[in-house]
Amino acid sequence: MLKILPLKFWLVFALVFILDQASKYLFLQGLEYKGEFFDLVLTYNTGVAFSMFAFLGEYLKYIQLVFILALFGYLLYQKDFFKTHLIAFAIMLSAGCSNLLDRFVHIGVVDFVFWHKWFEFAVFNLADVMINISVALILIKEIFNKKGEIC
Repeated sequence: MLKILPLKFWLVFALVFILDQASKYLFLQGLEYKGEFFDLVLTYNTGVAFSMFAFLGEYLKYIQLVFILALFGYLLYQKDFFKTHLIAFAIMLSAGCSNLLDRFVHIGVVDFVFWHKWFEFAVFNLADVMINISVALILIKEIFNKKGEIC
């Protein structure tokens, strides 16, 4: 079944995965920046967004693995929807896999962007940003698809 995915899916998947892991590597090697608006500092998130479900401990990585496999399987089953949003899903699945790899290799997901000007926001990483971008791409395409293709 994986042979049916076009090369552009795998290229985007690889690019996002490599960029995310490379950015995390820099912080694992000690890169740090402290600024007025945000800090770039190494942290480990043992939960999911906003550290939710951290209480699941070691089980969380297996739950996330099942979730990613189920999503991928569902998308392969929903061929038209998957094909319509191929790039967005390549980004989303790659970012999810990159964060999942962190759970197995490190003590949690490697996060490093901490916004603290005016309010404190959850610490996040490039994969988290890419997941949000992929969701936005899907929503934009679905909203405007009725009127004509935009992305």
